[in-house]
Amino acid sequence: MIVTQTPLRVGLVGGGTDLPSYYRQHGGRVLNAAIDKYVYVVVKQRFDDDIYINYSRKEIVSEVEEVEHDLVREAMHMAGVRGGVEITTLADIPSAGSGLGSSSSVTVGLLHALFTYQGRQVSAEELADRACTIEIDRCGKPIGKQDQYAAAYGGICDLRFGPGDSVVAEPIHLCHEELRHFQRQLMLFYTGITRTADTILGEQKANVPQRLAQLHQLRDLAQEAVSGLRGGFPDAVGIALGKSWDAKRQLAQGVSNAALDAAVEGAMGAGATGAKITGAGGGGFVLVVCPVEHQRAVRAALAPMRELPVSIDPFGSRVIFNVHRNIWS
Repeated sequence: MIVTQTPLRVGLVGGGTDLPSYYRQHGGRVLNAAIDKYVYVVVKQRFDDDIYINYSRKEIVSEVEEVEHDLVREAMHMAGVRGGVEITTLADIPSAGSGLGSSSSVTVGLLHALFTYQGRQVSAEELADRACTIEIDRCGKPIGKQDQYAAAYGGICDLRFGPGDSVVAEPIHLCHEELRHFQRQLMLFYTGITRTADTILGEQKANVPQRLAQLHQLRDLAQEAVSGLRGGFPDAVGIALGKSWDAKRQLAQGVSNAALDAAVEGAMGAGATGAKITGAGGGGFVLVVCPVEHQRAVRAALAPMRELPVSIDPFGSRVIFNVHRNIWS
């Protein structure tokens, strides 16, 4: 039996510039952070040759090609696992429409578990690259590449995309006090609204030629935030995030609405340095960067939204249980 633990993430600044339709020509940049909320994947050998898949529903099939869960099917193909397994996915929070990159965390966790099941170690870079291949190329999802790298690498990551198809992932290592200061300012509030990101991202992808000014601004703000972090000024992240929301909400019609705008404005009015809707927008979580002394006021402004306390996950996807046993012996 193999069990992997793969973090979810918050995109801090630069989201949208990781879409191939933008970064291949202009180059993109994203600052994101893995958080201590996880997707778990369990791969267990079976006595027979059937394939059991357990997620929000259950599948029992005889061939990989019959698996309806597209991420599981393609991950099995990629890892060369043909049958005789039971695969279970679990998550710390409801994964559908959270805006925390759950789909990519599932893909990275699946690949990590299946390759380990096959007796092969894979690097974070390979996990991320292969997860992008599955989601973008094989499954045709209109998504970017930041989520896969955040899930694979963990920590706070400076991601640079293109021009062309190159990806450079550089973890940002803060000293203990800087990390503690930064973590204490992160707040997440659940809006209670779930949505399908594909619709918003599809529109955003189509809008790239008309939204270059906003995308350039988001890329440049990510650079400012990274420079601030590396220069010992973690407050730069909140400042850049605060500037980025107006550009972000112009990328597609579904990114925000009156209720979400009111939540962001409420947090900012209560003393937050920056606030935005996570992921593609449209629902999920409100991400707030706020000095500790103003957090009580922010909680009051966003009531009755449920707060989700988070810290930075420093490790990325990892195997937390690995027992190989020959069930025929």
